[in-house]
Amino acid sequence: MKNELNRNYSEVTEFILLGLRTPPELQMLLFLAFLLIYIVIVVGDISMIFVIWVDSRLHTPMYFFLRNLSYLDLRYSTDIAPKTLANFLSNEKKISYNGCAAQFFFFALFATTECFLLAVMAFDRFSAICSPLLYPVHMSQKVCVWLVTGSYICGVINSVVQTGFTLSLHFCEENRNLDHFFCDVPALSEISCVDTFVNEIVLFVFSAFIIIAMTKAILVSYAYILSTVLKIPSSQGRSKTFSTCGSHIAVVSLFYGTVFFTYAQPGAITSPQQNKIIAVFYTVIILMLNPLIYSLRNRDVRDAVKRKLCGK
Repeated sequence: MKNELNRNYSEVTEFILLGLRTPPELQMLLFLAFLLIYIVIVVGDISMIFVIWVDSRLHTPMYFFLRNLSYLDLRYSTDIAPKTLANFLSNEKKISYNGCAAQFFFFALFATTECFLLAVMAFDRFSAICSPLLYPVHMSQKVCVWLVTGSYICGVINSVVQTGFTLSLHFCEENRNLDHFFCDVPALSEISCVDTFVNEIVLFVFSAFIIIAMTKAILVSYAYILSTVLKIPSSQGRSKTFSTCGSHIAVVSLFYGTVFFTYAQPGAITSPQQNKIIAVFYTVIILMLNPLIYSLRNRDVRDAVKRKLCGK
């Protein structure tokens, strides 16, 4: 019996992504919606990266981190969106075992790195507002590079651990239907043929630690920022200072809120339908909103775009 089970485990070479379960007549509508959103993401992030790169006025720590955030969002979305779009037009909706493993690895890598980078961006605002005289020292070019590198290293560590534990699960040939539109831990754990208690604990502990630790760092940074801003005598000065943080607060709230709801709760594994709906937000909708939020709410970026359009 044990040999038969092992044989079944080894036969799984692909999964079937069930995706968003909608009536057939809505598939083309969803395809067009996802395609439009993905185009907005690609154009928005590439534009943000280009504008920050070519405009010397934006060669500051804040925009260095913003450029890296745009790059992460671009890679993050490209890891998931093309396969999702293809599946809307396909009847088979298959993904190979190796393809599934690669997709999840890069998803975990970029999502985790973004969590750390958002905390780094909060620390940058804290240093600029609360310690302006020491800001050039605290946020030197070398420090900025190390902070981004550290974010990627943490992303790699979490991704390797999560992917390793997930791929250690056994899957049976008769149960290859993945109830999601991309390869993710909750969906993979749901179809495993073995007990997933340890995997669920690892997912919860790592996700909760990262999200709670980074959220605490962000909240502490903004608590100090708020205390400093309230001491500014003029209302115009307070408004200008708050405006530099507004975009970041909006992005952090959207991203951390949806990710926490999915991964940092012990019961997340048991709600596949709910997870899929929430996943649409943190893999597609929020990534579309990020460049729009940072460009529309940021005067420096708007002015840089106008200068390039006008040829100045």
